[in-house]
Amino acid sequence: MNRPAPVSSRLPDFTWDTLDAAAATAAAHPDGLINLSMGTPVDPVPALIRQALADASNAPGYPLTAGTPALRDAIAAWVARACGAGVDGLGVLPTIGSKELAAWLPTLLGVGPGDVVVVPSIAYPTYEDGARLAGATTVRSDSLTALGPDPRVRLVWVNSPGNPTGRVLPARHLRKVVDWARERGAVVASDECYLPLGWDAEPVSVLSPEVCGGSYEGVLAVHSLSKRSNLAGYRAGFVAGDPALVAELLKIRKHAGMIVPAPVQAAMVAALGDQGHADAQRERYRVRREKLYAAFTGAGFTVEHSEAGLYLWMTRDEDCWETVDWLARRGILVAAGVFYGPAGARHVRVALTESDEHVDAVAGRLAQL
Repeated sequence: MNRPAPVSSRLPDFTWDTLDAAAATAAAHPDGLINLSMGTPVDPVPALIRQALADASNAPGYPLTAGTPALRDAIAAWVARACGAGVDGLGVLPTIGSKELAAWLPTLLGVGPGDVVVVPSIAYPTYEDGARLAGATTVRSDSLTALGPDPRVRLVWVNSPGNPTGRVLPARHLRKVVDWARERGAVVASDECYLPLGWDAEPVSVLSPEVCGGSYEGVLAVHSLSKRSNLAGYRAGFVAGDPALVAELLKIRKHAGMIVPAPVQAAMVAALGDQGHADAQRERYRVRREKLYAAFTGAGFTVEHSEAGLYLWMTRDEDCWETVDWLARRGILVAAGVFYGPAGARHVRVALTESDEHVDAVAGRLAQL
């Protein structure tokens, strides 16, 4: 009997598994591992969010896939404040973190074999993984003119501030992408998980009127509370934008059981309604960024872009795996730039998500022979 190929055969090796050898080298350092690779939060979950989770923990019934009315209102209010969006005609939907949505969005939108998904030339790997799962073709491009009049384009991913580069796309560029996609009936999905973390530039949302023209047609913005509120372990994200597209996503997610747990929904309401903890976390990252920037540039690295977001995108003008190994021998683990596409082969990504103690130790490690 000929069995179909396993779905996993469509996918590459899991990105982070390829760092195992470097991680082992770094962990063997006499002073221990400094992990600047994945970008997982290390600071505590704010008390008011933990309390909201605990207060909602008696949840024997099934939660709403669409989110509670309180959560939908909280998402809409936050999007209005943070993205400059109007709430009239805005669709919102909670998701099980943002990675889940990125991986399944092409499938949920009906994208499949013969269709094209456009992703940035240097991009979060899950965009391409999602296209592979749907059986679609991925095209890496930062230029719409390079794509030409390809009628197969069904989905265009943009990411600003970018992961891994920290690049911020100006409103006029995003507006051109939205206009181009609308002319062709394609959807623009904007990954805005790092929108609150502008350092040397002010990021703009695809939901801003100067980008979408006051209409959400064909536009989706993807957000996460993982970094803003240290909720990576909660898997708390949401999508906002075109109400027709959001309604379609909701229909399918109801059937598929893609539901944010009720206690997490309550925690999200608390997180979205409180700006104080987010400002405090942003300040932690600002201080760590300054220290890491100084440490790496002082050691001869060149930092490119990185004007926003949670990472420094840097190079020693050598193959990225040589840089990964050089740093691992000093007990520092970073992400290889090739994870994010062939154009990143001479860069590494450094996350700001380490303890203050470890961040302070980086400069000394870099000075080691």
